[in-house]
Amino acid sequence: MVWHLLLSIISLSKNHFNSPEKEMKLDFKTYVDQACRAAEEFVNIYYETMDKRRRALTRLYLDKATLIWNGNVVTGLDALANFFEMLPSSEFQVNMLDCQPVHEQATPSQTTVLVVTSGIVKFDGNKQHYFNQNFLLSAHSTLNNTVWKIASDCFRFQDWASS
Repeated sequence: MVWHLLLSIISLSKNHFNSPEKEMKLDFKTYVDQACRAAEEFVNIYYETMDKRRRALTRLYLDKATLIWNGNVVTGLDALANFFEMLPSSEFQVNMLDCQPVHEQATPSQTTVLVVTSGIVKFDGNKQHYFNQNFLLSAHSTLNNTVWKIASDCFRFQDWASS
């Protein structure tokens, strides 16, 4: 009798530790870790490309990606290329990075990550500005790896009006 009770307790303990809730938490933690690694790598590549190889920047965007730059909407790779070409050369300094996976119900069948950055930017011939930028990145699998592409990009200067 004691043996059966002990087996029942062990069985319950195993079921508790391997419960779907725990597995879901582990899966979500893995998903968050993946999102953070992708975001860090993406941010390094994006701002280095923006500052040093701007003509290659559109390679980071989906074909139908949308950029909102200080309230101005730019959609599609050709329009993005023209827009980036018109910007003066830049020096970005990212001071804050945050990321989180987007729940699969919001983007069915598409792994998506929200990336938020802020920092300081100086465009040639202009004063330094604080900025905030939000990206929605979507994962696209190739034969060898996963490539993250920008689906949506929202950039905004964050300067305070002087009174």
